Amino acid sequence: MSQAKLCFIGAGFHASTNIFPSAVEAGAEIAAVSTRSLERSQAALTRFGSSGTPYDDYKQMLQNEECDGVIVVAQPGDQTEIVMDCIRAGKHVFVDKPLGWTAEEAAAIAEAAEKAGVVLMVGFMKRYAPIYLKLQELIESGELGAARSFQIRFACDSTGFSKNEEQFLKLAAIHLVDLMRGLFGEVAQVAGFNNNLGENISQSFSLKFDNGISGSVYFAGMTAWSSESESVLVTFDNGHVVAEDSKKLSIHKSLMSGSSSYQTLSEETTVLTPSISTMSGCFGDLYARGFVGEMAHFIACCKQNLTPNSSGRDNIGTMDLCDRILNALN
Repeated sequence: MSQAKLCFIGAGFHASTNIFPSAVEAGAEIAAVSTRSLERSQAALTRFGSSGTPYDDYKQMLQNEECDGVIVVAQPGDQTEIVMDCIRAGKHVFVDKPLGWTAEEAAAIAEAAEKAGVVLMVGFMKRYAPIYLKLQELIESGELGAARSFQIRFACDSTGFSKNEEQFLKLAAIHLVDLMRGLFGEVAQVAGFNNNLGENISQSFSLKFDNGISGSVYFAGMTAWSSESESVLVTFDNGHVVAEDSKKLSIHKSLMSGSSSYQTLSEETTVLTPSISTMSGCFGDLYARGFVGEMAHFIACCKQNLTPNSSGRDNIGTMDLCDRILNALN
């Protein structure tokens, strides 16, 4: 497959730290970059060794450039308009979350992309992280029996970029909301409580999915969590699995014989981790957290005109679940 030519709109900290290097690692050529200034656009091209074209007007870039897809990593309030312009220009488009602030907005954008016949993918990188792909494989294969319940924790200091509960959920914790849908399907019931203090957010809620799987979730966006923490525990018929901070997966297979566990060596725990080496540099983290995987998936979808796993249509369900959680908490 030939190298994919991608155009970029936005070159801020997240784009430059995570998205640009992951796209290059996944096999993309940076054909053009548009920001609000030619100097910043040129700086991004230079930083990543590209001889592409800088722009300070993304609409001009969309008009001039022939590319396989467009990557949009802009301010959340700007992304809907930018994505709609990409769709109208007939471009396949990847956009960082959130896309649309409500399910209704998300639906309008998804319908526009489908009508135009373009690929629309939303950046929920956890779906492409190796640790969660393995967890999904265990759920779908039935190797440990049926999944029965789960516990999820996500905590970070979000006070620098979210000032209320809705912003925290839709700008930070949304990755875990989307991951739950990716792992377990659609939700039947939500119930929960919060104990917020201004921009410091503390949420605890329970979910029951259509397939019967139920579980509890703790989300926190507080200065108390200056070091981000994330864990997912899933209990199966014949064991349990714990995913920790995207880099450690512990798979426990419970006793299957009729003997007492203290009489045998039937219990088994396998721990999976990525290798740690100075040779991996920053790319070890980009692979582990799913950024390289999502870029590779977007490129494949553009080249083969496939529907992404985290498509614009699927994004409607994630935005709807965010609003259902907020309603349950309030």
